[in-house]
Amino acid sequence: MPAKKATRRSVTRYQINHSMRSTTRTAVGNARRAVESGDAEAAATAVHNALSILDKAVKKGVLHKNNGSRSKSRLAARLNQMQAAP
Repeated sequence: MPAKKATRRSVTRYQINHSMRSTTRTAVGNARRAVESGDAEAAATAVHNALSILDKAVKKGVLHKNNGSRSKSRLAARLNQMQAAP
């Protein structure tokens, strides 16, 4: 009996985690593309959105907290570098 329930739970968790991981990767990719485009307002909005989604992924346990922190730091550094450039 427990094996069936464990299997159902693992499938459900996989679907939830896969969806959250996909959303996170999409948001981070959009933020990187926005920073590379050079549009400061769009980049700031996209990075802010990505940081929020990364925090949620870490909170839900989809990402390790150091992985989330590293990704956030790199996005913020790219944004700051882009804004500092003339």
